[in-house]
Amino acid sequence: MSADAKTPLDHVNATLSQLKEMRHYSKNYVEQLTAQWLLFDGELKKLAQAQRIEELMTRQGELYDALDKEIAELEEVAVSLQPAAEDAPAALH
Repeated sequence: MSADAKTPLDHVNATLSQLKEMRHYSKNYVEQLTAQWLLFDGELKKLAQAQRIEELMTRQGELYDALDKEIAELEEVAVSLQPAAEDAPAALH
């Protein structure tokens, strides 16, 4: 195998890295949106915009939950792709 060829484990780990980054940003966006919501809840209701923001918060939360689920599943795949223990050097006593 050439140095540039990626194994299935490499691909899974790269995808995991990207999903974890997305989750990080998603969490930050949910927190920012929630903070804005708390600051302007009354004003948004007066402007008849509260429902739209609530829907966005719900969707953003669903995305965060879906990312968590996919990360957990891919982490299990990554574990299954790890080289067998017999391939690792024996522990010294």
